[in-house]
Amino acid sequence: MTVYTVRVAAGPEDREACFAVRKEVFVAEQRVPEDIEYDAHDAEDTGTIHVLAVRADGVPLGTGRLLHGAAAADRTGGDLTVGSLGRLAVTREARGLGVGVALVRAIEDAARERGLAAVDLHAQTHALGFYERIGYEAYGTEFLDAGIPHRSMRRDLCS
Repeated sequence: MTVYTVRVAAGPEDREACFAVRKEVFVAEQRVPEDIEYDAHDAEDTGTIHVLAVRADGVPLGTGRLLHGAAAADRTGGDLTVGSLGRLAVTREARGLGVGVALVRAIEDAARERGLAAVDLHAQTHALGFYERIGYEAYGTEFLDAGIPHRSMRRDLCS
């Protein structure tokens, strides 16, 4: 059994670990161009919270991020009561261990701490079942992001 912890990323080493997981999963595995994987929200702290899952020996297993406030406004239709979950990535070795669920719950906790009423996300269509099992509902039509089919999803944090 793999023992891991999930925490809000603190400091440059944690942020680099988050980026390393994203590079492994999105850039190497899914062939997302590196120049679109990283954005302005990765370079700033205001309105962005990164979470990190690490094995007991410090090896990073997964990451995700929450955009809130003005940082999330373009993704939430300007609704400042809704956060945007994104860049959720779990390494191949950690899949099936509950790391993804733990990361999403940590992001939701961070959203609640900031008084947000809901969390929105753009899910790759192959991951819809994962998000539905943990309370997210799909809405809108399918769209392409980085050449990968996605659907918008949302979870109300008040229920």
